[in-house]
Amino acid sequence: MVTAKTDPDLFSGLTTASATARLAAEGPNELPKASRRSVLQIALEVLREPMLALLLAGGIAYLLLGDLSEALILLAFATFSVVITVIQETRTEQVLEALRDLSAPRALVIRDGTRRQIAGREVVRDDLIVLEQGDRIAADAVLIAASDLQTDESLLTGESLPVGKIKADAAAAADANRPGGDGQPYVYSGTLVSRGSGIARVLATGQRSEIGRIGQSLAMLDTEAPRLRRETTRITTATGPLTASDFLL
Repeated sequence: MVTAKTDPDLFSGLTTASATARLAAEGPNELPKASRRSVLQIALEVLREPMLALLLAGGIAYLLLGDLSEALILLAFATFSVVITVIQETRTEQVLEALRDLSAPRALVIRDGTRRQIAGREVVRDDLIVLEQGDRIAADAVLIAASDLQTDESLLTGESLPVGKIKADAAAAADANRPGGDGQPYVYSGTLVSRGSGIARVLATGQRSEIGRIGQSLAMLDTEAPRLRRETTRITTATGPLTASDFLL
């Protein structure tokens, strides 16, 4: 629980030395970067799909049998499917990378009693961040000053309407530190200041923030192929040997 005080030291912020030491000890304020697949890796994964493998095998078989027109048709369809899928997968990874960058914007902090602009990844716990309309919040924090402050937390909650924020006081309970709902003194990494201004003390950065915990939870989930895809794979696998035997005959 964080209580609001009125002494001037409350707004002096960390010293540069203590901020540097904390950054070295706790790590940068950013989400872990997932390993990106190369175009070749994506293409190899696509080619492992039974349907595409069957098309390619059929095209090669027709080619060996001397039926050039049928071979070109099958190979053209297979190549087109591979290219489209690779392009879609590559764009998806680029979009996910862009979303990851939302969690590490630039931030205006108070250090050594003065305001300075730093990269979001350099924000550390107990930093004082200055919030203005249009800012994307760099870390989870509790407000020590607020003036008509509202934030858009749709990134975390899915709610389209902004929520009002208040300065923390003795009534601010630790168990209320969850996104969503008006009248809370907490702001969250990746969310947007839609109105007003404030000053907040950072509580959590990087993977320890709310958006970081969500990212870790998603990373632990086992993704399952859609039912249509599973059924198509099953049918193709079952009929593949029959199709191959027809070509041989």
